[in-house]
Amino acid sequence: MVNEKLINRLLPFFGLVILVICLWALSGELRSYQLKEVIQSLKAIPQYRLSLAIAFMTLSYFAFACYDFIAFHYLKYSLSAGKILLVGFICNAISNIVGFEALSGGAIRYRFYSHWGVPARTIALVLAFENLCFWLGLFAVGGVTFLIKPLTLPRLLKLPFVSAYPIGLIFLFIVISYLILCAVRKQPLRIRGKTFAIPSLNSSVAQIIVSFFDWSFAAAVLYILLPNNNPLTYPGFFGIYLLAMIATIISHVPGGLGVFETVILLLLPKSINSAAALGSLLAFRAVYYLLPFLMAVVLLGGYEIKRRWGTGK
Repeated sequence: MVNEKLINRLLPFFGLVILVICLWALSGELRSYQLKEVIQSLKAIPQYRLSLAIAFMTLSYFAFACYDFIAFHYLKYSLSAGKILLVGFICNAISNIVGFEALSGGAIRYRFYSHWGVPARTIALVLAFENLCFWLGLFAVGGVTFLIKPLTLPRLLKLPFVSAYPIGLIFLFIVISYLILCAVRKQPLRIRGKTFAIPSLNSSVAQIIVSFFDWSFAAAVLYILLPNNNPLTYPGFFGIYLLAMIATIISHVPGGLGVFETVILLLLPKSINSAAALGSLLAFRAVYYLLPFLMAVVLLGGYEIKRRWGTGK
């Protein structure tokens, strides 16, 4: 218990250290460029690409909302599709900016679902199911990607591997072990006196499929915004995006600000101008993080106003 408390207290400082290191590396990468070049690169992104990026962002957020669909279906609890989509979108948009998804997403889900009569235990199970879906999908997609196209890992991450290949093996081992557990064990799992229900094999496969689309559409948002001289194919870029997101998760920096950009810039081909790439990354932040966040704040505010006036359903 003491160790857990100590770890929880140190995590914010660990994230701060990672952020400082990444900002230092980022400044070194961009030292040769001027702010004007970055702004010009941002303005140079064609309108049709921005439109495509917004379309991919919408599909990614829709896929994320489907995590809760699968959870409610597995728990055999009926709730309208519109309500689930609304909550899924708001949770994802806000937690992407605020960070601490389990806390911020859990609070928002409880706020909405409890008002609609969903029992607290069911809400807790939905949240646990959603977190499981996220990690299961990341391990499955990352495992396959890193085995097919293992990337050379930047030294900045200070990982004990030279390439992402061992990470892919570890990820797939976890996923396969989990699927086997779902297939053979029908009774709840008890760990340290706590009971954990094991999802069915069909539900677990559905989790992986939905998460695959979520990650694929999210990566497509940034890929479509990269400069015209980008030599990477989408599958080649996908592994870079996943590795940057994994570094973001490890860093505990809200939104991975600075960490995500640093890893992307370090792994992109040298033929891509760093200032132009940073312009694309800023556009990605605006499309995938800021725009949904503003929409979620408006939706959340509108819901609270309706509820205050007694018309919230």
